[in-house]
Amino acid sequence: MSYNYLPLDHNWLNFEQIKDLLDFNQQISITFDAHEKITACRTYLDSKMEEADNLYYGINTGFGFLQNVKIDAGSIEQLQYNLLVSHACGLGEEVPTPIVKLMLMLKVKSLSYGNSGVQIDTVKRLIDMFNHDITPVIYTQGSLGASGDLAPLSHLSLPLLGLGEVYYKGLKQPSNAVMEKFNWKPIQLQSKEGLALINGTQFMSAYGLYCLKKAEHLIAMADLISAMSFDAFNCIQEPLDPHIHAIRAHKGQVTTASALRNYLKDSEISKVSKKQVQDPYSFRCIPQVHGATKDAFEHVQSVFLREANSVTDNPNIFPEDDLIVSGGNFHGQPLALVLDYLAIAMSELANISERRTYQLISGQRDLPLFLVKNPGLNSGFMIPQYTAAGIVSENKQLCTPSSVDSISSSNNQEDHVSMGANGATKCLRVIKNVEKVLSIELMSAAQALDFRRPLKSSTQVEALMKGFREVVSFNEVDRLLHDDMKRSIEFMTDYQVFSK
Repeated sequence: MSYNYLPLDHNWLNFEQIKDLLDFNQQISITFDAHEKITACRTYLDSKMEEADNLYYGINTGFGFLQNVKIDAGSIEQLQYNLLVSHACGLGEEVPTPIVKLMLMLKVKSLSYGNSGVQIDTVKRLIDMFNHDITPVIYTQGSLGASGDLAPLSHLSLPLLGLGEVYYKGLKQPSNAVMEKFNWKPIQLQSKEGLALINGTQFMSAYGLYCLKKAEHLIAMADLISAMSFDAFNCIQEPLDPHIHAIRAHKGQVTTASALRNYLKDSEISKVSKKQVQDPYSFRCIPQVHGATKDAFEHVQSVFLREANSVTDNPNIFPEDDLIVSGGNFHGQPLALVLDYLAIAMSELANISERRTYQLISGQRDLPLFLVKNPGLNSGFMIPQYTAAGIVSENKQLCTPSSVDSISSSNNQEDHVSMGANGATKCLRVIKNVEKVLSIELMSAAQALDFRRPLKSSTQVEALMKGFREVVSFNEVDRLLHDDMKRSIEFMTDYQVFSK
């Protein structure tokens, strides 16, 4: 098996495989087993279509409220074509390319089980689009998170018909122009295929997995940056004692305390006698706050991995049991709830981070006011904290749950929806904001730590400090901090955390 390919079939897809797919620009394929299941299901469905008297939702009937309208055999292909073009009603910003790639992979994964009734040629074309980096133009608005991510998945599928727009080699262009370059003909959709393509949760799922990938890195960076702040603020290590965490044994809390002890274990600063008896909660309670986010992350990840390994279109086909059954696997409620949960959990990393930044610039613990020489003449790090505070406030508003809302659609046939798609897009906005706030703390902590010299922090904190100072220098006098903040974000995004 080539490591350049991610094979897709009924076998469980794990988080490391999903991250590797993006990090190493892997390609995708289906296994022989998946190929056989897809073709067997299609053969079975073709045989059922010869039974003129039976009605199967979305196969030979209309959709949604039009479920009882029978479609004659000669119009089946037109029905599927109409479904895709009529449902491609997305608006808003364009979905980022890595998320579109995940959508393509997840759609192929869902179809690989052989419960969706698609042609093998349709699956092969989706694979070819992924492997040739032909990414459909998809928009963030248009899905209610139930009946599937209808509008986004319709835009994902339009290039199969030679419609819509795609990105290819960095250029946005009509899909038919790109198809001609590969001598690809439009797919002639058969019964059920339109529904199989646009019923599903791949928009929410792709966003969620992408958010989890970014969140995992930010959680690790939050621990390391907070360790730098911990020493920069000359904190007491007593709250990290394992005895405290053993008697309140939340996994995330225990592992966070252990991580901070590890990061600070050989710090010179920690060995200096302290004047204070206790430190503010934003330092003392890092294990409890960061740890709760880690526990939330694990739960959210488990839900998204189960979804990534599921079939979420409708109706579902079971050739071995001679069954075509209509249900609601496209409903995004499981994802909607945890997308809101992840946004809330990640926003708290920014919330407590901003408080540490505030403490660092407050002129306490023998640090100069606003972390600058000659405060008054220089404003120093006064305004980066303003920026962090504004971003944290924005996150609090974004964390209003999407999943508590529902608006009826399809003439009240679809009378409860998850709104998980809104939860997905705003969760990514929250996570990007967390990235900014942590980068401001990093910049502030590094400035404060330099005021502790000649004392040094620990080996791992000093390694972070050394790398950071290669891109952002010590601030002697006022300068354009926007540039420093941008460099701090870029540094933090690329930094590899190694906890030993």
